[in-house]
Amino acid sequence: MPDNLTRICNLKDNVGKIVTLGGWVYHCRPGGKVIFLVLRDGSGLCQCVIEKANITEELFDQLKHLSTESSLTVTGTAKKDARSTGGYELAVTDAKILCPSKDYPITPKSHGTDFLLKNRHLHLRSQKTWCIGRIRHTLIDAIRTFFNSNGFTLVDTPILTGIAGEEAGSLFEVDYFGQPAHLTQTGQLHLESATMSFGKVYCFGPTFRAEKSKTRRHLTEFWMVEPEVAFIDLDGLLELSENFVASLVTAVLKNNRAELQTLGADIEALKKITAPFYRLTYTEAVDILTSKKTVDFFATQLEDFKTQKQSLLKKIDSLQGESETANKQWKKDKLAAELIDARAELGEIEIKIENNPKHAELAVNFQWGKDLGGSNETIISMMHDKPVFVTHYPAAAKAFYMKQNLDNADIVNNFDMLAPAGFGEIIGGSMREDDYEKLLNKINAQEYDLENYQWYLDLRRYGSVPHGGFGLGVERTLAWLTGEKHIRQCIAFPRMTDKIMI
Repeated sequence: MPDNLTRICNLKDNVGKIVTLGGWVYHCRPGGKVIFLVLRDGSGLCQCVIEKANITEELFDQLKHLSTESSLTVTGTAKKDARSTGGYELAVTDAKILCPSKDYPITPKSHGTDFLLKNRHLHLRSQKTWCIGRIRHTLIDAIRTFFNSNGFTLVDTPILTGIAGEEAGSLFEVDYFGQPAHLTQTGQLHLESATMSFGKVYCFGPTFRAEKSKTRRHLTEFWMVEPEVAFIDLDGLLELSENFVASLVTAVLKNNRAELQTLGADIEALKKITAPFYRLTYTEAVDILTSKKTVDFFATQLEDFKTQKQSLLKKIDSLQGESETANKQWKKDKLAAELIDARAELGEIEIKIENNPKHAELAVNFQWGKDLGGSNETIISMMHDKPVFVTHYPAAAKAFYMKQNLDNADIVNNFDMLAPAGFGEIIGGSMREDDYEKLLNKINAQEYDLENYQWYLDLRRYGSVPHGGFGLGVERTLAWLTGEKHIRQCIAFPRMTDKIMI
C-alpha cells in the first residue's frame, strides 16, 4: 500500500503529475477498449479513464467487472477536465484491487426510508449523505470559531444530571448507582454557574428529549450549542444570535458551495441571510396567525400544492413512458429511481393538500397564551425571507428559569429564532430569572424537588447579575441550510423512538 496516496480534493495541485488515488467505486461504465470509472475517496469524486492499451489485459478485465463500492488504488496522470466529475480526471496506467464488492445493497434505484435507516452504516457513503456530512463539519467548525473568536470560554456540562431544564415529561431516566438520574435536556443550568466565573461561556454536545414524536423535526438525541453571557439584556442576546447565525451561513457558503449545489439548496436565499433579522413579539405573531393574511396564505398555498400535484402526475406519466421504451439497463435504473422519487414527492404533496385546511383552522383559531406549535412556526417563517425573532412569550407557556418581564408579569423576556422557508425554530433563548424570590416561587410552582435546585438558587444568593443565553440545534440548522426535509438525514446515526441499534 503506497504511503503517498493523493486525495482527490488535492488533484488541482497535481495536474500533469503521476499520482495514486485510493478509494471506492462510485460508478463504473465499462466498454470494449476503455473503462470510465468514477472513484470516491471521501474528499471528492474523480473520473478515472482506463484504456485497454495502457494496462495488462488481465487487469483490464478485472477492472471491467468491478461493481459499486469495490475498493482499489489507481495510478495515473492527473488532468484538468471541466467536463469530468469533480473537474479533474486520471489517465490510469496501473491499479490494484483491494476488496471487490458484490451485491452492494444500496443500488442506483431509490430505497424506502426504513431500508436506508437499517443500512445507515452503508448509506453514509451515498453522495447526498456525504454532502450533508461535509456541510455539518463546516457548521460545527464555524460554531466553535465564532465563540472562540468572541471571548467565550468552552465549558463541558454534564450529560448525566439530577435536574430538569425543560419539561419533566421529556426526561430520559437512568439508574445512577441506585438513584434516579436523567440524560440532559440542556447544559444551560450548569452553564449559568460557569457564567459567573468566566463571564461569557458556551457548551456544545449531545442533548436528549424523550418525546414520542416522529415528525421530520424531532430526534431523541441531537447536538446543541448553548452560549451564556453575564451582564447582557434581551436586545444584546438578539444581536449576538443574529450575528452568530449570519456567520454560520457565510462559512457554509464559502466552504461548501459545491455540496449545496449537489443537494439543490437555495443558495440565492442563503445569500440574503445577513443581520439584522426580522423581529416580532409573540402577540404580533398571534395577530398574524389569526388575520386574513394567514387565511390568504393558506389559500394561495393550497393552489400551489394542487399545481405541484398536477406537475408531478405529468412527470410520473412521462417517466413511465420513457421506462417502457428504454433499452439500456442503466437508463432503466435511472428512470426507476426518478419514478420512485417523484411518487414519494407526490405522496408528500397529497398529505400537504389534506392537512392544509386543518392547519388553516388551527392558525385562525389560535388562542393567546398557548406556545407556538410547529405548524404555527412554519406559517410565520414562510412569510419571511430571513430568520425572524418571536419575543416575549406568555410565562405560563415557557420554562421556569425565564425572566419575568418587569412591565408585564404575564410574559417573559425570551425569544425563538425561526428559520425562513418553513423550517421553523432553530434557536430558543431567554434572559434568566436573576431574582432569588421569583425563581424560588417558580421552582415551587413546578413542584420540583427544591433540594436539587439549592445550588441553582445559590447563583441568585451570591452576586446575582442580569444574564441570559440561547441554544441552537445543529440538526435543525443543517436541515435549513441544505434544504433537507427530514432532520434524521442531518446526523450520521439518527436516534428516534424506534431506532437505537445502528
